[in-house]
Amino acid sequence: MGDPLLRDVDLVDVLIVSLKVVLAFGMLLVAVMFMVWFERKFIGDLQNRIGPNRAGPWGILQTLADGVKLFFKEDSIPAQARRRIFVMAPVIATVPAFLTFTVIPLGGDFTSGGTVRIFGRETFLQVADPPVGVLLVLALSSVAVYGVMLAGWSSGSKYPLLGSVRASAQMVSYEAALALSVASVVLVSGSLSTHEIVRQQAGSGLFGFLPDWNLLATGLIPFLVFVVAGTAELNRPPFDLVEAEQELVGGFHTEYSSIRFALFFLAEFMNTVTMSALIVTLFLGGPAGPAPFGPPLLWSIFWFALKTAVFLVMFVSFRATLPRFRYDQLMDLGWKVLIPLSLGWFVALSLIRMATERDWNLFVTAVGVVSILSAGGTLLWLADRAGRRARAQEVTW
Repeated sequence: MGDPLLRDVDLVDVLIVSLKVVLAFGMLLVAVMFMVWFERKFIGDLQNRIGPNRAGPWGILQTLADGVKLFFKEDSIPAQARRRIFVMAPVIATVPAFLTFTVIPLGGDFTSGGTVRIFGRETFLQVADPPVGVLLVLALSSVAVYGVMLAGWSSGSKYPLLGSVRASAQMVSYEAALALSVASVVLVSGSLSTHEIVRQQAGSGLFGFLPDWNLLATGLIPFLVFVVAGTAELNRPPFDLVEAEQELVGGFHTEYSSIRFALFFLAEFMNTVTMSALIVTLFLGGPAGPAPFGPPLLWSIFWFALKTAVFLVMFVSFRATLPRFRYDQLMDLGWKVLIPLSLGWFVALSLIRMATERDWNLFVTAVGVVSILSAGGTLLWLADRAGRRARAQEVTW
């Protein structure tokens, strides 16, 4: 278990790890640059607009031009701001995005262990593979919101403060559903290591031709919950209540300018790339895939890039097509739908797994699981209905 490179560390191993860090960071920044350009160009095409077309061919260097402009733009700090926290908040929001990306497997022949050879050393094509990689991802997703919260609180203005309060409420609402959907993946895989989760999804699955992805092994529901909760964690439409510029004059980053303003958007798009890669890792086999000809390593990188690109297009499509939720709708979806659904599904998977291991009657178990979930869903619906009636009577009186 774990990266074989770190079993007996010497100077060469340290240099290889340093090289992987630099390459991963550089690749993530390039992916973010193309993601910003693609989002603007794609939405422009959908809305019959030209989109960026000045800097570079097809406007492909527009993101770089914007970054240079923001870097040299005059910086300002409000007089009422808490200076140290105000300066550190953008960094706190950006760092977890890269740290999450370090545990994502980017390639490797997972039918034979997923290792690659670099300078004569066997290693994984990821920066790190901690035994508790999934827990690290959940912890970092919780830490990232503090950058938004501290930015709004330290600005010394009421509008950024309202945006940061919304961020904390949204995080609490959707972090539980996100964790429960990941728990279903851990239950099926039996491991918290991202590399091991990908390795167990390599090869063929049901009927000999379907992929052995956790998307199918967990029954699709955790995947759907993770996508919705992940979108809310990213503060992207239709869950961008943290900004809601029509109401909050830009939200939590209203008082920011120059490079600190750019860091928040760098964190947003970096988190989008990382979340897409994480969905691919947990549910769609990561880099694992067929290699019809040629080196399996190149095919694994190709499959990982292709799967990740599909979800990046999905997130951009959400922004282009879906209207923003109201705040009460945001809370209802998180607490009354996603959390009960993900918790009930996790219980169902646990009971089915227990029935399989202990040779219970699967038909009786399935009937019992359906009965329990149906009863729980009915009670939740009745409680919500009663609450709505009570609120309607209070408004009437």
